Amino acid sequence: MRDLNYQLKQLCHRNRDGSYVTQSKRKHHLMQIANQLHELGFRGMQARSIKPKHVDALVKDWLRQELAHGTIKNRLAVLRWWAQKVEKRNVIAGSNDHYGIPARQFVTNDSKAKGVNAQDLEKINDPSVRMSLALQRAFGLRREEAIKFSPSYADRGDRITLKSSWTKGGRERDVPVRTDEQRALLNRVRLLVGTGSLIPSERNYVQQLRVYERQTSNAGLSKLHGLRHAYAQARYQELTGWQAPAAGGPLTKALSPGQRVMDRVARQTLTEELGHSRRQIVSAYLGS
Repeated sequence: MRDLNYQLKQLCHRNRDGSYVTQSKRKHHLMQIANQLHELGFRGMQARSIKPKHVDALVKDWLRQELAHGTIKNRLAVLRWWAQKVEKRNVIAGSNDHYGIPARQFVTNDSKAKGVNAQDLEKINDPSVRMSLALQRAFGLRREEAIKFSPSYADRGDRITLKSSWTKGGRERDVPVRTDEQRALLNRVRLLVGTGSLIPSERNYVQQLRVYERQTSNAGLSKLHGLRHAYAQARYQELTGWQAPAAGGPLTKALSPGQRVMDRVARQTLTEELGHSRRQIVSAYLGS
């Protein structure tokens, strides 16, 4: 193993920031970057060898490959993490604009909503995975939140409380229980796991994640983040009385002043329920 790959692996082992998934993706990207630097002719590098010329060469190659801007930004975030950990954060520009990467576009009026029906759920053999998918659909949960879900902690009667260790960014949040269907689902989850969680006692999170991925793939289910989009659009209609722009409803600019107030309140409510820090991000689910 080359020195750079080894040292970056050690850097990951010593700095376990974020969830397991975040750590795993970061390590994967760092190994890709180390290999790419070797292929670009930067031989014999150490972790502390990173310089602006390395970042410039990487970004130039990524642009040449026509990688998606979101992918490049994710890799730049990993590079910033690396630079910070070796106390050389100034080797990377603070703004992606410096590298010619435009700001992320949150607003879209193309719906990415996805449904999972009873027939789809019947194709899932693992009962915990089946319940996790049902929770994603009913409450707009992220995959990790739905896999780690424990009703003995989360079910507070009129709401579910998601533990900070389940959520992206480590922010605890509440999602209201509004319908009989949601209540019935929570009762089924509790009946299945009792005081435990949707990770069976003989598995850890990583093992259950692999089961989830295998089961959903075998069932022909993909792009399941779209369940959050479907939740957001249905909840928006419930809060406002009209469909979201991404679901075929009126554009924000066409709303009356009174409707715009309702729109802002609904978007803020969904920002909190979906666990985002900025209302702007919700436009990716709802359109504008």
